[in-house]
Amino acid sequence: MPSTRLYAGIYVVLFVFATAQVAFEFVGLLESAYWIAFGGIIVLSLIKALFVAGYYQHLRYEPRSITFVVLSGLITALVLTIAASYSIT
Repeated sequence: MPSTRLYAGIYVVLFVFATAQVAFEFVGLLESAYWIAFGGIIVLSLIKALFVAGYYQHLRYEPRSITFVVLSGLITALVLTIAASYSIT
């Protein structure tokens, strides 16, 4: 099993990514940089979701078949989020 140090490190990485997402949101307030900010937020969200699923939900240590099922759900949620945001604008 992973150590407490690993979990603390992942927590710090998730905190930094969340802070970067807030920074991207402020950049996105400019009309010309909206899509760049949107893409950055989506990429950071995907990376954060992979960290959480892999380590905090222990998928890294599960059989690959379970990991593929969860990843397919994650990709589906990402596609639906992008589709919903496209319909808003």
